[in-house]
Amino acid sequence: MGQLKLEVDVKDRMSKKIQEYLLRELDFEIGSFDAQFLLEFFSEHMGCNYYNQGLKDALGLIEGKVEEFSELIYQLEKEEP
Repeated sequence: MGQLKLEVDVKDRMSKKIQEYLLRELDFEIGSFDAQFLLEFFSEHMGCNYYNQGLKDALGLIEGKVEEFSELIYQLEKEEP
């Protein structure tokens, strides 16, 4: 799998949130270029962990639904007269 890619508008919103967070919490102001650079760093080095957790969560939901469907199918079985 290649590098995680985000839509431009999503990147812009996330960069803005980084800027707001750093200013609010650390009283540290950075420009949009630096915020995007920081976002790219986090995406490259840590994004896969969030992505993989999302896959595990999705798989868990699918497995739960498969169990539900299996139960429903067993309820449809007919017994011999």
